[in-house]
Parts: sequence; C-alpha cells; structure tokens
Amino acid sequence: MSQIREKKQLMSASEIDRTLVRLAHEILEKTAKVERLAFIGIKRRGVPLAQRLAAKIESLEGRKIPTGMLDINLYRDDLSTVGERPVIQARQIDFAVAGKDIVLMDDVLYTGRTIRSALDALFDHGRPARVQLLVLIDRGHRELPIEARYVGRLVQTSSKEIIEVKFNEVDGQERVLLVEKVDDPVFQDMK
Repeated sequence: MSQIREKKQLMSASEIDRTLVRLAHEILEKTAKVERLAFIGIKRRGVPLAQRLAAKIESLEGRKIPTGMLDINLYRDDLSTVGERPVIQARQIDFAVAGKDIVLMDDVLYTGRTIRSALDALFDHGRPARVQLLVLIDRGHRELPIEARYVGRLVQTSSKEIIEVKFNEVDGQERVLLVEKVDDPVFQDMK
C-alpha cells in the first residue's frame, strides 16, 4: 500500500496568479478574432482556471469571454475504475460552440487521456472552428499524441510523483505541490 508524501511546493498563490496573467496575454497575442474566443474548463480544477482567465481577459480587453464546464466522467476510457456509478453533473455550456475558437482548460496534463475524453464530450456540443489546450502544469509521460498550446509550467516528474493543484474554489487553498508515492513500511514488513 502506498502513501503520499509532500516533496515540495512548486507554485504559491502569487506565482499561480502571475502565471495566469502571462497565459491571458499569450492567449490574446495568439488569437486573431477575440470575438470568437470561448473557454471551457474540464471539471474540477479546469473550471476555476477557465473562469479566472476569462476574468483576466475581460479586465484587459473589456470583452466578456463565454465560459463553460465539461464533466467528462461518461467519456473516460477507464470508466470501470472511476466507480460503479459515476456521478455525472450536467454539462454547463450556455453558448453555441459551433464556429468558436475554444480554449479547453485543465490543471495538469499527464497521459492525455483526460483531454481525449474532453474532446469527445466537447464535440457532442457541436463543431468548433478551432480547439486549443491550456494547462497550468504539463508533467510529461504522454500516452496519446496530445500537446498543450498554452502551458503555465513544464515539470518533469517520475512515475511515482504526482502534481497536486489546489485552488481556493475547490480545495480552500491556493498552491501547486509535487508529492510522491511512498511504500508504507507496515505493509512492506508483511510481504
């Protein structure tokens, strides 16, 4: 049996905010038609990411960016490991995605499987003009050919390491941690 041990803090609240300011500017620099721009956050921590970036762009440009949320539980290829009866929240996309330049957002990019599921869920809403990916942390170890256009920070990790993003809206705290799976010595003695 494994336990989780905190190795180090990768980002503080102020570092997260500075990164989001940089990402907001990067999105604006790479977007030809801001009026077609829309953000969709992948439930859980992609949602506050999308909401925060929409607010930052609104303060910079004076333009409100449509923002939505995707719950991808039914689209996962590992549905049997999620639970016997996954709880599905209603998709909250209150705008037409057809013809939009969608920036799909998640906290951590790892194998790429979550993003593949999110794309399946997104295209059930219509056909966007373009879909780009934004992640706060890219930790490598891809299993699918998926890359983010916008990356807050690239962090190389081992297979025993995990990135934990904590947002006030979800976790009541604001930071990014690098944690590690460690074997429980009690269970090691039993082997």
